[in-house]
Amino acid sequence: MMRRTISILSLLFAVTLNAQNPISPEGVYIADPTARVDRDGRMYVYGSLDVNPDYYCSDHYHVLFSGDLRNWTLRENSFKSELTLYAPDMIRKGNTYYLYYDDPSGAEWVATSDSPTGPFRNGLRIEGPKGIDPNVFVDDDGQAYYFWGQFAAKGARMNPDMKSIDLSSVVDSVVTEKEHYFHEGSFVFKHNGYYYFTYADISRKGRPTCIGYSMATSPLGPYEYKGVIVDNDGCDPSVWNNHGSVVEFDGKWYVLYHRSTGNGVTMRKACIEPISFREDGTIIEAEMTSQGASGPLDAYSAIPARRMCLVRGNARVSLEEGGSVHEILSGIHDGDQVAFKYLDFGSNPPARFTVRVRNVSGGGRINVLFDQLFHGTAASVDVPEGASGWTEISCEIPPSAERQGVHSVWLTFSAPESGSMDLDWFRFD
Repeated sequence: MMRRTISILSLLFAVTLNAQNPISPEGVYIADPTARVDRDGRMYVYGSLDVNPDYYCSDHYHVLFSGDLRNWTLRENSFKSELTLYAPDMIRKGNTYYLYYDDPSGAEWVATSDSPTGPFRNGLRIEGPKGIDPNVFVDDDGQAYYFWGQFAAKGARMNPDMKSIDLSSVVDSVVTEKEHYFHEGSFVFKHNGYYYFTYADISRKGRPTCIGYSMATSPLGPYEYKGVIVDNDGCDPSVWNNHGSVVEFDGKWYVLYHRSTGNGVTMRKACIEPISFREDGTIIEAEMTSQGASGPLDAYSAIPARRMCLVRGNARVSLEEGGSVHEILSGIHDGDQVAFKYLDFGSNPPARFTVRVRNVSGGGRINVLFDQLFHGTAASVDVPEGASGWTEISCEIPPSAERQGVHSVWLTFSAPESGSMDLDWFRFD
């Protein structure tokens, strides 16, 4: 795996971006996203920060926040430590914001701030819990609960100071790997009288790629496993884990999760999808998309290749070589397939396809398909051998009224056995 350290500190203190998925800006890798909606009506996202493909996390946190789930602001360095910081949580009580985190020894801590974006200070060790991935849930009566652990989660009531737990109330094995497919990443919320325990779920393919959930009528259980909320399998050739949260914003519900990049298990990026509930309270599984919470992408604007939401094959989102903070789709080989969901073509079906591509070796072809792979190729562009620099290539698309409105778009690639290419963006005209 290539070693590269991303210089996060070289970025501006606050960066505003217009985004679909991922919501993490280019070159910034926020994983394990916990979302909280504050009294100002904004959603704040807290998570660990990957800075090197050789290991998880780092020694500092950033915060993402948005008032419309489309325009996101990155606030850097909300908290910094001498130790590696794993997945955090944050909760407000009164006018104080409490940031919960753990370190490599398994010790769990809390720091405070008078702002949801920090800086958080005065870290204090929480006596009792030892593990990873702290989560705090506050019930309707104001009682707070603390959850933590890996493979088997523990829970307890918190004391009113929000900095300690009632050790006499600790419950072991609130959810477990054996009964609930629990791996790590506790997050508890309440909806219509039910308590939902969400977490990294290991029920599929023996890897915790899912955000799964169990339901109960009491915050400390007993919980019954119900299924998967979102699965990030297919976001990257080497994806391993997932971690997220569920939150209500402006009357609608969303799941936040992360995707791996770079053909590795790290360099993860926060994403968001809308979710809905059935009448019995269970959750309809969400699809990984490029659009996230923002609605379909405009097909007649340049679509960055990093918005890809599903890959079959070797291709992966990665930073462009040369020190640029710019993400592209790289390592594309023969037979690779990538999906973008969803694009809005309005009332005018596309007549032309343009792609910005770089041939690394051997030349090749890019095929454009709509909706499903078995629907057949709508158009193809040939990438000439020797086009080693970025090149814009176009082709005509036969008119079809079936391509009005909203569609998914698949790009499939053919190349010589040793050939490969990179993709920057594409658009329709």
